[in-house]
Amino acid sequence: MKKTISLTLAVIMAASALTACSTDSKVAEKASSQPSTDAKKAPAKFSILFPTTVSTGYHTRVPDLNKDKWVLKLEQLTNTDLDVKVMEDAKFGVMFASNDIPDVVGSIGGPGSKSMSGSVENGVFMPLDDLLKQYAPNLMKSIPKAAWDSVSYEGKIYGVPEFLSNPSRRSTYIRTDLLEKAGLQAPKTVDEFLNVLRAFKKLGVENPYQMRENFKYADVILGAFDVLPYKDQFELVNGQVVPKFFDVENVQKALTTYKTMYDEGLIPKEFATISSTDFSKNIESGKAGIWSQNASGLPGYRTKIQQAVPGSKVEIVGSPKGPEGKGGYFYYAPVIRTFFINKNVKQETAINIIKFFDWMITPEAETFFTFGIEGDTYTKDASGNINYKFPTTKEETDEEGFRSGTMWAVHDSTYNKPRLLLNEDGKATLKAFDEVLTKEGLPGIGFYPDLSTFSKFPDLAAPQPDVGPKIIVDHMIKMIYGKEPITDWPKVIEEYKSKGGNEIIKEATDRWNKKQGAIMIDIK
Repeated sequence: MKKTISLTLAVIMAASALTACSTDSKVAEKASSQPSTDAKKAPAKFSILFPTTVSTGYHTRVPDLNKDKWVLKLEQLTNTDLDVKVMEDAKFGVMFASNDIPDVVGSIGGPGSKSMSGSVENGVFMPLDDLLKQYAPNLMKSIPKAAWDSVSYEGKIYGVPEFLSNPSRRSTYIRTDLLEKAGLQAPKTVDEFLNVLRAFKKLGVENPYQMRENFKYADVILGAFDVLPYKDQFELVNGQVVPKFFDVENVQKALTTYKTMYDEGLIPKEFATISSTDFSKNIESGKAGIWSQNASGLPGYRTKIQQAVPGSKVEIVGSPKGPEGKGGYFYYAPVIRTFFINKNVKQETAINIIKFFDWMITPEAETFFTFGIEGDTYTKDASGNINYKFPTTKEETDEEGFRSGTMWAVHDSTYNKPRLLLNEDGKATLKAFDEVLTKEGLPGIGFYPDLSTFSKFPDLAAPQPDVGPKIIVDHMIKMIYGKEPITDWPKVIEEYKSKGGNEIIKEATDRWNKKQGAIMIDIK
């Protein structure tokens, strides 16, 4: 009771202090959230880092992002003066080591991600609870509790999340023009999947199924047997919370299937070293028959592949199911990216940063990030309907991706419905979400923040949410290449246990039993 009274008193005193200082126009403006007041203020100046996972794209072709028309328009709409940087998530360690940290840092995932290097735990960023409650009504109303929980540390919110209302995002793509030439239906089982790949090879397709290093976006078979080796793919077995790759029988079946694909030339021989850049180039140039990727990418793939191979057709189909009737990909955690505010940022600037993110949930923001600038990339008819200039080249598609993806820091990232409703490609994407993705996917147990034993045994931890531990991935690759027998998988599990896996399992089980940041990630 005393704590409650003290807290209430503190709030009253703080409010009184603001009232007493109301003659100071700067303080009055700081406390106001009215757009008319904000317009009179000098632009809020701060630096912001947007994260990316690739070294290509629109931002790499712009000499000075701070003079880019999209950044300038964003500044105009939000009354800000931004110093914008874009950096690969994997390079954050250098930034933290140099202590040259922007006012706002965005990262892939949440506070406990590897790229954040323990910066939240070490006090590099400020808690945001009070700022959010006072200055972010849109954020507090729109972002689900699970997302706030995922960006919290020791009970306090440390980041503003780009969130998901639906965790099922990844899907299986197929060139249906090739399927028609082969005279086949979309595969529903693993055996049918292999037969389609064989037919594509006979048609001369270079990569019937497009693989990528570390099984990233190349894990459709691991999903069919429900043995994805990821950080949020633990399960409760006989009272213990263990990684799904402990399922020896199904891992061996999955690896046997991949080895068949390798032996028969249904995947690239160099599959273990294909970079994200080459992965994308192969698909976009029409060299792939089937691949795995986020469903939201359907319009972009159709545009780029049609440009490379006139007459091509691309669809999203149900992922092949294994013998247990399971299939698809892992369910995403409720947070895609998180934006943190440097602890050294002044209070007034921090307030403006929060307002900047709060604006991103508004209809005005949705129109800007989705369609761009009126008179440039879209027009309105007499009824107010938007006529959007859809990108027709790879360069234009990349530019749209920068505006509506990279720059749109905080929003529901499941899909962009207003854009998708404007053309047939978009409607096909919505149909895929509603009719395909809702019927597949693999739930699992995840930990937020990460298990402490992950840091203690890095080779046993998933370096990214969708990449398995190094020790596991290395053995899988060797077995597919035939350098180790697949029947040795029980030995791999014993090696994992002996090198620290037993400690990981103990901590995972304890946290699950105590309900300490152990989350069952499932579709609702």
